[in-house]
Amino acid sequence: MTSRREFLTRSTLLGFGASVPAFLGRTALAADPAGKPGAKDTILVVVQLTGGNDGLNTVIPSKDEQYYKLRPTIAIPKDQVKGIGGDLGLHPVLDAVARLFNDQSAVCVVQGVGYPTPSQSHFRSMDVWQAAGTAASLTEGWLGKALKASPAPAFHLAAGGNETSPLALAGAPARVPSVTSLDDFQLKTAAASGADKMAQRQVIESVASPGREPGVGSPGARSPGANTPGSPGSLLDFVSRTQLNTYASSDRLAAVGKNYDPKVPYPATGLGNRLKLAAQLIDAGVGARVFYVSIDGFDTHAGQGGAAGVHANLLRQLGDAVSAFYRDLAGRGHGGRVCVMTFSEFGRRAAENGSKGTDHGSGAPMFLVGGKVKAGVVGEHPSLTKLEDGNLAHAIDFRRVYAAVLDRWLGVDSKAVLGRAFEPAEVFAS
Repeated sequence: MTSRREFLTRSTLLGFGASVPAFLGRTALAADPAGKPGAKDTILVVVQLTGGNDGLNTVIPSKDEQYYKLRPTIAIPKDQVKGIGGDLGLHPVLDAVARLFNDQSAVCVVQGVGYPTPSQSHFRSMDVWQAAGTAASLTEGWLGKALKASPAPAFHLAAGGNETSPLALAGAPARVPSVTSLDDFQLKTAAASGADKMAQRQVIESVASPGREPGVGSPGARSPGANTPGSPGSLLDFVSRTQLNTYASSDRLAAVGKNYDPKVPYPATGLGNRLKLAAQLIDAGVGARVFYVSIDGFDTHAGQGGAAGVHANLLRQLGDAVSAFYRDLAGRGHGGRVCVMTFSEFGRRAAENGSKGTDHGSGAPMFLVGGKVKAGVVGEHPSLTKLEDGNLAHAIDFRRVYAAVLDRWLGVDSKAVLGRAFEPAEVFAS
């Protein structure tokens, strides 16, 4: 049986923190009880469409004949477009999003979003969007800065073990973990397994129990140095409190995975699984306010397809997963807390290319989905006759959308995060 002194000798705060998911301890300490005021803060879920989504086949000006002239083979037939009012509609595979738009007033479509003198490089443009800046060197992300200003747990929900945390989250006061499933939250020890792992748990629980001896991390102890930072007593007390919270959270999250029953079925896709994981964590009340997910494959230079094909399949995955996520959480009473925001590093050119695909462009739409968004369309659809080198001109700087999310949703000063003032886009209901 591991003794308390052996535990202290073998487990420094750093060493023990490395043997468990360190973020789990931080999350457990940061999270408020579910019934406590402040536990139900607003939550942002960012969905990154990697590769440059074709906005013109996403939000479609179906009554504009120029659209069909520019895209003779990949345009969406008028009778298949899912109308959202006026002359606009959505790709037919976004039927679930169209229903959220028309039936529940839970979708805001922001048109013609971009930034001045846009880059056509995937890497550079993605960095610009994720850092919300155009400096030559970009090292901190806009969400990382927001988390620094208003600390809260955040999660990058990765597609696999090789997907690293994005630049958008860089600069946060604590490293934002990349997780793929609830299994990532199970307590793991590098040097202990089996009986020894159980012994460590018993030691932690015993030193945190009311009957432990004074002077060894006991809240009631007043011996000299017992509460001095760095002393054995205070170290053990802090470690025991942190790890007890870790055990409690780990057990609670394991139960969430077993018992979670979605209010609506999620699509059996990677994005669907990751958004279901986000819903589980939100409903479990772990205190996280930012979730970041991505879906790849939008670089559709060839064989893009119109109503069917590569792009349609990607949009179907997006629409079905986001719709299921919102409906699930709304059914659990969280609809007014959650805002899903989609973005891509750029749009595609207005005209299809010779390979029946589309090349890198600029202005493109963003979606915001949630119970408190300003339902409808923000901005005019980019002109198809006033192109800029074949690209759709942007009319709304993406940092105006970020400013609204920061100021009016996350409660963070957007000027401090973005470096200067941007007029917030009208994307939230007043």
